[in-house]
Amino acid sequence: MPEKVAPPRWLKPMNAVLLVARRLGLGWTRELPVLVLPGRKTGKLRHTPVSVLDLDGHRYLLAGWPGADWAANARAAGVGILTVGKRNERVRLVELSLTDAEPVLRAWPARIPQGAKIMKDGGVVPDLEPDTFAALAGRCAVFRLDTP
Repeated sequence: MPEKVAPPRWLKPMNAVLLVARRLGLGWTRELPVLVLPGRKTGKLRHTPVSVLDLDGHRYLLAGWPGADWAANARAAGVGILTVGKRNERVRLVELSLTDAEPVLRAWPARIPQGAKIMKDGGVVPDLEPDTFAALAGRCAVFRLDTP
């Protein structure tokens, strides 16, 4: 089990603000992807803003912190709802092996620079180099989104 790294203290309140802005239909947040999963302990639906990486005809999610709660919920549930705008899509979350995760991780800083910078600022990685992100395989979960 990978070590747990605490995300920045501002991340949870910022996610809450983003979710409210999205619900109100404000600006760019209208199209903010949100992953909806049941909590593994309570079963209560949890809404998490996510960055979706499109790569080689597949879509991927990266848990930005080792031990992220949403990743544990994804493992437990196996399926969830990806909401983008007014579209809801049922998705199966397939966690990638270390080998399969490396190319996705390597692409992350170039394709999702804002998310990569948050990980750097939060102390998960020391720099934004592709090799540094590839080294996260086994520490930060990577999921492929499939249609069930």
